[in-house]
Amino acid sequence: MKLTILGTGTSQGVPVIGCGCPVCTSVDSRDKRFRCSLYVEGAGGERAVIDTGPEFRLQALRAGIKNLDAIFLTHAHADHVHGLDDLRQLSWDKPIPIYGNRPTIEEFHDRFSYIFKTTQRGGGKPKVQTIVADGPVQLGGLTFIPIPVKHGSLDVLGWKITETAENTASGKTGACAVYLTDCSHIDKDGFALITDSTPEAAIIGGLRERPHETHFSFSQAINAGVCMKAKRVYLTHICHDYSHREIEDYCRSFIHKQGLSIEAGPAWDGMELNF
Repeated sequence: MKLTILGTGTSQGVPVIGCGCPVCTSVDSRDKRFRCSLYVEGAGGERAVIDTGPEFRLQALRAGIKNLDAIFLTHAHADHVHGLDDLRQLSWDKPIPIYGNRPTIEEFHDRFSYIFKTTQRGGGKPKVQTIVADGPVQLGGLTFIPIPVKHGSLDVLGWKITETAENTASGKTGACAVYLTDCSHIDKDGFALITDSTPEAAIIGGLRERPHETHFSFSQAINAGVCMKAKRVYLTHICHDYSHREIEDYCRSFIHKQGLSIEAGPAWDGMELNF
């Protein structure tokens, strides 16, 4: 299984329009953060994306995405779905299934009502099939397990991705990874779905150091990774308060002070993880 992190930015992206702060004007490419998205490739040729934000076209071009078997949504906020029209080129041959919880799918139908109307002429539109994910979704040798979490008062989803042993070249036990972007609380049932196998990596939204009403802070995201028993934590959905290097320093210091036995640091756009 290969994961490509397509975007790591918060809802405004980084750089932020009109901002001249040190991070927004940084020359470090890791401080350029598109809106959050993850590209998943299985050893059996499976291809899927979690969330299609406003830069999805640019992300797909950069990652060389040429086909998709499925889309998995965390929720329907603009920074997670507003690139969905760019699925047109990837859905000429057949509709792409889109999975999410019921509130997300219902809002998706309202937000993109033109997709489901038969009266539109010209311009084209993506061919999609929306499906409420009430349980695990099998995609070849990959299994996508919806993890119910809270984003403030909203019920949204994270996704746990596992790969069967038969899908790997070695025949060994397949990898497991967890992807949670906009998250402020995980209940015991959510943790139970995650910890029945040990994640190789947990990609978790960590907005900034200061607390936020609807997002984990850096420390909360790392501690959530510890509770998941993840081997590594990668922070995503990052605002422009800190540069990549500053977040690396923060994570090292936090882990040392807390005496934690976990690896943690910021993800960056284009980062690849192979399991």
